[in-house]
Amino acid sequence: MIQAMLRELELRKGFIAGPLKTVYFGGGTPSLLSDVHLASLLERIRDLYPIHPDAEITLEANPDDLSPEKLRALRQSGVNRLSIGIQSFDDAILKYLHRAHDSVAARRCLEESAKAGFHNLSLDLIYAIPGMTLASWKQTLRQALNFGPAHLSAYGLTIEDRTVFGQWKKKNRLVQVSEEDAASQFESLQDILVDAGYEQYEISNFSLPGYHSRHNSSYWMQAHYLGIGPGAHSYDGARRYLNVRNNALYVKAISEGRLPAEEELLTRENKINEYLLTRLRTQWGCNLLELQKEFSDNLFVRRGTRLQHYQDQGLITITNNILQLTRKGKLLADQITEELMI
Repeated sequence: MIQAMLRELELRKGFIAGPLKTVYFGGGTPSLLSDVHLASLLERIRDLYPIHPDAEITLEANPDDLSPEKLRALRQSGVNRLSIGIQSFDDAILKYLHRAHDSVAARRCLEESAKAGFHNLSLDLIYAIPGMTLASWKQTLRQALNFGPAHLSAYGLTIEDRTVFGQWKKKNRLVQVSEEDAASQFESLQDILVDAGYEQYEISNFSLPGYHSRHNSSYWMQAHYLGIGPGAHSYDGARRYLNVRNNALYVKAISEGRLPAEEELLTRENKINEYLLTRLRTQWGCNLLELQKEFSDNLFVRRGTRLQHYQDQGLITITNNILQLTRKGKLLADQITEELMI
């Protein structure tokens, strides 16, 4: 697999212009990579693309994968940001989620990461979990803040059909959290983190000033990017590319010198909808003049009645042609976005 990914990097040479400002190892459990494998990937990237001296180089990791030795090796390889899947500091919740770590391991991992020199840490947390109380969620947030992470991502648990939780739901072994309880947990997330000095720069993402995820923000700002490996996405401004998800088919294609990717040419409507979907979730909002200039889409003409309704309900603000969700509107972000799309 590593050899195939190294070869794909070569086949994709020139897909995006350097110098690279971000590199992100994610989409699975990249912390399982050996030090040699990770170093070889970074070395090949550096051979093919200039990397900005101040580049953000992130690795997603599980707490149980980050030994002191592993952390030192990551630092030496050039990784300067960790996104750690803590999920919760409540052992009952972690057991329910079938996580391999417990709260003691989570805390130890964060302490050792700081000792290894990782000061740009992002913690992933999950709320709206069946059985989770509001008190338990608030306690997890307070424990997370004790470590002073630069960044926090918090997502409501979604129940997908083809998962263990999906099967449990069908068999009535799981009762999904009510919308009211999920909303209460989301609002407490906002209260606690904003009071602690974090910016909610995207609906699910909070950071200390200057520490927003540059990589993820580039997606939301429609930047071009290259994805390597099975199931990886890429974007060049006109098309999206999706690599085959099957590992064996991916490796076979690359070994034959073929790129195993499907292409989608984006229509004007696609681009407008993606602009609304991504920008409206962020603190930067949608620039209605940019929408008009780039896509000839006048949202006031196309959805003026809806915009006025949302303003009257206190769900959005429009200031200097920047459309933003209010705190109340963030609870209904998906619905509002869908109703503004073409």
